[in-house]
Amino acid sequence: MNTHTFTSFLNSLYPQPIPVLDKRIPHHEFVFIDLSDSNQDLQTFDINSSTQWEQYIHSYCENHQASVAYGGYLEKRNIYKRSSYFNQNNPDSERNIHLGLDLWTSAGSNIYTPLDGTVHSFANNTNYGDYGPTLILEHQMGETNFFTLYGHLSLESIKDLKVGQFFKAQECIATLGDATVNGDYAPHLHFQIVRDMSAYKGDYPGVCSLNDLEFFSNNCPDPNTLLKLG
Repeated sequence: MNTHTFTSFLNSLYPQPIPVLDKRIPHHEFVFIDLSDSNQDLQTFDINSSTQWEQYIHSYCENHQASVAYGGYLEKRNIYKRSSYFNQNNPDSERNIHLGLDLWTSAGSNIYTPLDGTVHSFANNTNYGDYGPTLILEHQMGETNFFTLYGHLSLESIKDLKVGQFFKAQECIATLGDATVNGDYAPHLHFQIVRDMSAYKGDYPGVCSLNDLEFFSNNCPDPNTLLKLG
């Protein structure tokens, strides 16, 4: 199945938005946010500080009368410059293009699986700026198999998980972690679709370089095709 066909498949699964946060949050309380390197507002605070990031996100949501800020798919970001985990000597090899959809909201918020799925793997990815606690679910929809990744969770979320464990669609699977465990970010969910996990377990690149963009954008289509947030 080529990328276009797979994206059409995801879009056709459900005509309505499929929540990964509390479904009682009304659609109008989700607001798009631009965190790309072209956003001049991000020069008004220290982007190396998770506390100042949290203040910025909170103010942005308040100003837009929103509970959740979302966005970031294929967004080129400067925040990854703070960690050597993402940087290389060659600018084209620097990993700064975001492959998932971020949903910025409060630590402790419940996370739900949008589809029936089984636990493929999980891990605590502790590099500075990494996911922290991470869960990957495997989904079998008819003859089509793919995966969803949930990053920046609480430690409690992965404490009692078992590989192969089944979760029914809209079952609570995790809670969001805070900056002490989530890679030192303002609280948010990194939600990503992965077509082929290759040999990865408990982890998969959520940020890529310009050199690798074609491969990763084909293997990780826009999650909003499934969530339909706007």
